[in-house]
Amino acid sequence: MYSLTNAQRSSLPYQILLYLNGWYFALFFLLEIGAFIYKARTLPYPGNGTLAAELILLFTLAAVEAVRLFFGQKGNLTERSLAVAICLVFSLAAALGSIYFLLWQTYVLRCEVILIAIQLVFIGFEVIFSIVSMVTFARATPF
Repeated sequence: MYSLTNAQRSSLPYQILLYLNGWYFALFFLLEIGAFIYKARTLPYPGNGTLAAELILLFTLAAVEAVRLFFGQKGNLTERSLAVAICLVFSLAAALGSIYFLLWQTYVLRCEVILIAIQLVFIGFEVIFSIVSMVTFARATPF
C-alpha cells in the first residue's frame, strides 16, 4: 500500500535539466577550446598573458560547473535542501563566469554569444527549479 508520507518530492524536470546541461556544457567546453585556438591563431592578443588567463578561467568554469551539477543532481535525488542550496550558490558563480565570457573577454565571436546564451538559459531555469525544489523539500514533514 502506498502511503502519503513516502511521496517522492524530487523534481523530474530539474533532474532532466541538470542531465542535459551536463552534456551541453561538455559540448560548450570543447567548442570554447576550439574558439580559443581559432582566436589565438587569427587575432592579435595582447602579450601580457590574456589568452592564458582566459583559458584558466574556462577550466575554472568547467570545474565549477561539474561541482554544481553534481550537487544539484545528488541534492534533487536525495531530496536534501543543503545540496541544492550549494548548487544554487555554484549556479551564481557559473552564471558570472558565463557572463564574463559573454561580455568581458578580449574577443567574443558570434557563435560564442549563442553558446553562452544557451548556457545562461540552462542556468536560469535550473535556478528557478532549484528554488522550487528547496521549498518542496523544506515543506516536507520529517518522519
